Amino acid sequence: MAKIGEDKGMWGVDHAFQRETVYGTPGEATYAGALSYLRLKYTKDLTGIDIAVTGIPYDLAVTNRPGTRFGPRAIRAAATNLAWDGGNFPWEYDPFTRLACVDFGDCSLDHGHPQDIPKEIENHITRILATGTSTVCMGGDHFITLPILRSYAKKFGPIAIVHFDAHSDTWSEEENRIDHGTMFYHGIKEGVIDAEHSVQIGIRTRNSDHQGMTWLDANWVHANGPQKAIEEAKRIVGDHHAYLTFDIDCLDPAFAPGTGTPVVGGLSTYQARTIIQGLDTIDFKGMDLVEVAPQYDVGEVTALAGATLMLDYLSLMAGGLPEKA
Repeated sequence: MAKIGEDKGMWGVDHAFQRETVYGTPGEATYAGALSYLRLKYTKDLTGIDIAVTGIPYDLAVTNRPGTRFGPRAIRAAATNLAWDGGNFPWEYDPFTRLACVDFGDCSLDHGHPQDIPKEIENHITRILATGTSTVCMGGDHFITLPILRSYAKKFGPIAIVHFDAHSDTWSEEENRIDHGTMFYHGIKEGVIDAEHSVQIGIRTRNSDHQGMTWLDANWVHANGPQKAIEEAKRIVGDHHAYLTFDIDCLDPAFAPGTGTPVVGGLSTYQARTIIQGLDTIDFKGMDLVEVAPQYDVGEVTALAGATLMLDYLSLMAGGLPEKA
């Protein structure tokens, strides 16, 4: 008779803590067990790890509805629906047989000292990158990408972004405010973002100044299709180091209602997945998925979309993981 806590294959439990290896996808009932992203092992030990998934539960920079501090928790819960068959259609392989990935847990933030939070996020990512490990971050609002990029730029220099969003997040301001609509303006001014080789996909809010970045707005994607968007993104980024940042409101609210600033006319989940799946030649160094606000969600569809898009990125990395710098 099996002992309590013993791995029982498909019906094993709490693999986030019980599993010994970081490889593969152990079976576990989708409705039970300790949560981690895709049942990855929870650990702070990054020895030999390729990618650490980590949450940044921060939403003090929003301009409309708050609640994305609960995004990492919601994404982990929804990801249980993706962790039971050892693969991700249409990839036809389990990325975790090729990549060493763990759930690193969440960044610790002190809400009582809000001005210190950007540096806390930057330091959190810097500690991970120092081990030779890349990151996939779960937001949190979109401001978190700026301190993340500051950390990446220290290692790789100015980095191109492939940015999926309804909003450009490049509105200018004289002050350096903590705002999820201005952080890429500051990232470009600081020399963190390589604007010339960056592309913004799915934009559908007005901003006359693109700050040197190329827009493939939502209407352009609808008219030209995902394949043309893939070709343009590859051409713009070229062989430069890149970072993928996906604001879930890039998707139309029909596919992602659980977000703070929804805008109609966006991409479908199919369009977004197809584009990401085609970006195989881009030298991505990291990724984040932000702005999931579960209290506005319906049937977890937003969180599930976020979890799936993250898995698409991980599958992309497993198919052609760049060598570590």
